[in-house]
Amino acid sequence: MTTTNDSLMARRQAAVAGGVGQIHPIFTARAENATVWDVEGREFIDFAGGIAVLNTGHLHPKVKAAVAAQLDNFSHTCFMVLGYESYIQVCEKLNQLVPGDFAKKTALFTSGSEAVENAVKVARAYTKRAGVIAFTSGYHGRTIAALALTGKVAPYSKGMGLMSANVFRAEFPCEMHGVSDDDAMASIERIFKNDAEPSDIAAIILEPVQGEGGFYAASPAFMQRLRALCDREGIMLIADEVQTGAGRTGTFFAMEQMGVSADITTFAKSIAGGFPLSGITGRAQVMDAVGPGGLGGTYGGSPLACAAALAVIEVFEEEKLLDRANTIGDRIKSALNVMQVEHAQIADVRGLGAMIAIELMEDGKPAPHYCAQVLADARDRGLILLSCGTYGNVLRILVPLTAPDAQIDAGLGILKASFDAVLKANIALI
Repeated sequence: MTTTNDSLMARRQAAVAGGVGQIHPIFTARAENATVWDVEGREFIDFAGGIAVLNTGHLHPKVKAAVAAQLDNFSHTCFMVLGYESYIQVCEKLNQLVPGDFAKKTALFTSGSEAVENAVKVARAYTKRAGVIAFTSGYHGRTIAALALTGKVAPYSKGMGLMSANVFRAEFPCEMHGVSDDDAMASIERIFKNDAEPSDIAAIILEPVQGEGGFYAASPAFMQRLRALCDREGIMLIADEVQTGAGRTGTFFAMEQMGVSADITTFAKSIAGGFPLSGITGRAQVMDAVGPGGLGGTYGGSPLACAAALAVIEVFEEEKLLDRANTIGDRIKSALNVMQVEHAQIADVRGLGAMIAIELMEDGKPAPHYCAQVLADARDRGLILLSCGTYGNVLRILVPLTAPDAQIDAGLGILKASFDAVLKANIALI
């Protein structure tokens, strides 16, 4: 029997839990750099990058070789039982790469949610406080405590009841949707007045650029005000750089562009080029607030993932991928700005580095139907995209930084054709 996308989708629906979503009804057979081939042999340009995991592309030769070499030695010991040098090397590298002019230490895990939850654990242990302030539309993961921090109910916690307590929600600044930096700071002050004293708050956590929330970037001025507040009140500032980290925004971490440093930084996704690795890096004295055995996990900092991460960091240096991120970002935004002139539904084109968003609106209101139609039309033409945003009206581009210009231009050509077809077709229906 011939394997097709439809046949695999039928098997998936019978075997896989319904809560595991799938954006595109496509099943991958192989992939290389920014190209994916499905089980039917069809070729796609990948502008999704496994949701910001593949900044160095699918199966970068250097990453592939590093993992293969490690696999010849051993695949697992559990670092908490028998250590290995590559774990230490990754920690040493991250201590250098994470912004902050202070002594740092790092702990490694497997998923972004684990990193977030362990960052909160460390902050609580250091401050001896329990409360955490997170922001509207923030995304911090799907595990139970991370869900309490995530600022969007559907689909992440819908039907699951209330999440754990001691989390308070502030407004994330977004001028486009009427929330200024002053409004956001005032919302924190309201928490202090109505819900919890500053002395009850262990940490304030936010993404420097919101991921699932719509690629809205906090301004350096806002981040500096937040840093000053945390310093005044003895609160830990946690930068969730799971999606922004590993070079996506044109610096290895987005906080490098904010003029201040976080006390604890989370990372995951692209740090290991597609292998499961996450971690937290923070002030040494803060990180050491948790005693031996309080941090870790069976697969945390796996030897294969550590080998991949060390190779990823080398690739960034050798191929100058931070410069490449900014070059790609400028190239994509320039093309999108032309499309924006032609289509009034494109309300905004934005992004730091190569973390690019296109927000679709109609009559001043979010237009998720346009977003869904463009995403599907582009897929039919051979381009894989993602959507995001509180209202599902934002298209996001996370193309591998190793993608050649010609392929990026081809993808942008498909995107333009999709905008032309979908948006003009909708106008014709009015």
